[in-house]
Amino acid sequence: MEKIKQNPIVKKIGFNRLVLICVMILMYLMFGAVCAMMGRASFFTIKRIFNALNYAYFLGFLALGVTFVIATGGIDFSMGPVMFCSALVSGYCLTQYGVPLALCIVISILVGAVFGMLNGYLVAYWKMPSFITSMASMMLAKGLGSVFTKTQSVSWPQITDPVNGWYRKLVKITVGDATIPTGLIIFAVISIICAILLNNTKAGRYITCLGSNKEAVRLSGVDVRKWEALAYVICSMLAGVAAIFYVGSYSVVQPGLGDTFNNEAIASCVMGGTSMAGGIASIGGTFIGVMIVALLQEGIRAVGLQIDYQYVVTGAIVLVAVYADIRSRKRRN
Repeated sequence: MEKIKQNPIVKKIGFNRLVLICVMILMYLMFGAVCAMMGRASFFTIKRIFNALNYAYFLGFLALGVTFVIATGGIDFSMGPVMFCSALVSGYCLTQYGVPLALCIVISILVGAVFGMLNGYLVAYWKMPSFITSMASMMLAKGLGSVFTKTQSVSWPQITDPVNGWYRKLVKITVGDATIPTGLIIFAVISIICAILLNNTKAGRYITCLGSNKEAVRLSGVDVRKWEALAYVICSMLAGVAAIFYVGSYSVVQPGLGDTFNNEAIASCVMGGTSMAGGIASIGGTFIGVMIVALLQEGIRAVGLQIDYQYVVTGAIVLVAVYADIRSRKRRN
């Protein structure tokens, strides 16, 4: 095993990431084999891949955001409802008040930023536990989204809308018989930007160091409150971005939802190598983790099982990932 880990290619990719890629490939082959044995429609189709990707885009932005928060040693359970609140508020402005679509996209991100500033301020400056703060923000986001839209669902324009349908091209573009997954390109680019921010900038290094030893960082003269608050702002702003990709894939947004996506986003981070104790984070691992969760969701649907089975499998994966992280920390210590 140590020889494999010391291989130059493996070291460059990362052993944990390589394992995740192998798991994803095996899952894909397994679902394809099960569908074939059950006589169901083939799993090895472009349509299945695009269905999984539609789920991966918005989930991916949520997971990228919460990676920053978990790196500080905190947690954010409000990102899913914040995503829905952003989609509801901006969509209602578009459909009911005639606000230009480009401005509505900005409004979606700003709504997320406001929740991020609230969470960051309460956690970093008021020293409130991130668990309690984010739970309160989760309820606040669900309530505000419902109140703003008068408890009505919001339907975003279809691609056939000549004025406002262009936002759907952020998810995919059809050229003749070919479909270009523009959402995957944008998600990959933003993932690279997040990786650079987390690994190669002062802000990212401070955010990660907060999870390792917050007091030591403070004693070195760093304003830990500012950088800790920034992590929550980044998380919620990416939830605002996720809202645009959610409606780009599914159109209709209903008030009072979004909780379930919190667990899946956190699961993607944890299985990707981000430590729940803070101090260790991997954007590349999160990217692969998102793809695994999206593939799992589509695969369970393909074999005809209830979506509840996804929660069972995802929960089991998280337990294994957390146990592996604990063992790894013990070995390092």
